[in-house]
Amino acid sequence: MSSPDRPHDQHDEEPHRAPQRAAQGAPAVGVVMPILNEERHLEEAVAAVLGQRYAGSVTVVLALGPSTDRTDEIAADLVRREPRVRTVRNPSGRTPEALNAALAALPDDVEVVVRVDGHGILEPDYVRTACELLEQTGAANVGGVMHAEGVTTFERAVAAAMTSRLGVGNAAFHTGGASGPADTVYLGVFRREWLRRMGGYDERFTRAQDWELNHRIREAGGLVWFSPELRVTYRPRPTLATLARQYRDYGRWRRVVAREHRGTINLRYLAPPTALVLVAGGAVAGFLWAPAWVLPAGYLSVTTLGGLTMKGRLDWRERLLETVVLPTMHLSWGWGFLSSPRDLMPELDHEHGVPHDGAGSPATPGSLDSPATPGSVA
Repeated sequence: MSSPDRPHDQHDEEPHRAPQRAAQGAPAVGVVMPILNEERHLEEAVAAVLGQRYAGSVTVVLALGPSTDRTDEIAADLVRREPRVRTVRNPSGRTPEALNAALAALPDDVEVVVRVDGHGILEPDYVRTACELLEQTGAANVGGVMHAEGVTTFERAVAAAMTSRLGVGNAAFHTGGASGPADTVYLGVFRREWLRRMGGYDERFTRAQDWELNHRIREAGGLVWFSPELRVTYRPRPTLATLARQYRDYGRWRRVVAREHRGTINLRYLAPPTALVLVAGGAVAGFLWAPAWVLPAGYLSVTTLGGLTMKGRLDWRERLLETVVLPTMHLSWGWGFLSSPRDLMPELDHEHGVPHDGAGSPATPGSLDSPATPGSVA
């Protein structure tokens, strides 16, 4: 697999990899999974990885946070039953630290890194297709569609909202679209040398670390490629409260990304906070000037009608839930964006941005060089 031109440093691939890959006929793949309280879906997610129709080797690293359910027990059983699965600890429970710990624990021969969440289910040809796309496009990262699919009535309502333009706008990785260069993609399948060059995930970003990493890749001259051929089944949040927290956090951290990377906000990101301001402002002003009620009434009319008539095989209960789910997603995201505190992340060095090493390539924001010892859960 070709790699971008860059100065030789301690992160370069070892010389023995090329002949090993040639002998296997397919690049070795490492799958990194940040795991926290995933007892409902972990076994299904790992089984989908191990069941890939792929000729090369596949290693799975589960980065285990401090779960309060049966996640560790399930992970330990997976390690006992399957030699391709290993674990590392992630004491903080934060996603970017989990991903960097898992990256550091991958075998040396791994050339391609696949990110999967503990509630994400890969389609059987996902890895093979992604590796082919990396080769065909020369991309640093390829990804596809976040195919939300619920199990319960509430989750099915959320899934429909997350794959509709009314729910999430025109983001291709939510609603689909044509193959081509993209600002970001869902999860991602990376050339390992690009992750090393970028220093992995920036551990300051509790959320939005995917978007931030893809931005740095593009700024460094790498290509991020979207393809609808790549699809990951995503299990939505199971309750209205957890959905509201999820979208509040999305909004908070998207604002953090905007502060660090100026000029990255577009109209799609401004729509939820604008809706919140108009709805709240109209409701307050309505007590003083009755015509102002048209703003919240108009918004609720659009989301109610849109929810009741949403495309897809939804029963009447799921359609009724849409009238609550859609405003929860929009307004929680908007509130998170507007209320995002400046101290949510450490102060940034605006003069230098992400620190650089002497060779002029981005230095390590994460900790890919730190040792990590794989092993089973005690």
